[in-house]
Amino acid sequence: MPQESTSPILSVENVDLGYGALQVVTDVSLRVGEGELVGLVGGNGSGKSTILRAISGMITPFRGRIVFDGEAIRPAAPHQMAAKGLAHVPMGRQLFPNMSVRENLLVGATLPAARAARARSLEEVRALFPELDAHMDAAAGQLSGGQQQMVAIARALMLRPKMMIMDEPSIGLAPRLVKDVMAAIRRVAHTGLPILLVEQNVKQVLAVCDRAYVLENGRLALEGSATELQGHPLVRKAYLGL
Repeated sequence: MPQESTSPILSVENVDLGYGALQVVTDVSLRVGEGELVGLVGGNGSGKSTILRAISGMITPFRGRIVFDGEAIRPAAPHQMAAKGLAHVPMGRQLFPNMSVRENLLVGATLPAARAARARSLEEVRALFPELDAHMDAAAGQLSGGQQQMVAIARALMLRPKMMIMDEPSIGLAPRLVKDVMAAIRRVAHTGLPILLVEQNVKQVLAVCDRAYVLENGRLALEGSATELQGHPLVRKAYLGL
């Protein structure tokens, strides 16, 4: 299992987060080291997506700080964080359904550095996602939910990012397709790209990630290696149904 870097690509440090007067997340800290696939799991309303919004620079912590690639994050537009090397795969995929798969992928390479390498990037993502190769000229909206999720992940890779964050990639998918998507995420992680994977599907996340954090009611309840958490009584009872 990859070890945490002493200088992680992402460090969330004792943050309180919320909206206006509403506090959603309290005193949360987490780290993602170079080459790690880290899970952030928990039920609906636990604060997972709020943490991703803070990492993306969309909201400012009430307290604490977030550091990405050695720089403290300030409120920013998503394209500014993308320019710093952070790729965000949003909940619900958010593809252009009437555009082809190829065209959707090229949207991910609009920033100057990514645009210069887009031919090479396209070949790399086609190799990583052979399931899409026969559908490059098909409208994205015609693909299965699992294939559409792979397009969303591949589009983020076209940015040539330093790190990727993913918000609920299994949502709305049949169990077989969830396994396919998780296997694809593991393939991406094997390239060395650091990933923070936010999910409700705890069983599937623990099957692919290196480490994970469990969030409950806006607070961290547990953290540890995937193996440790799979055997923890709280996780087995509350999330794995054992």
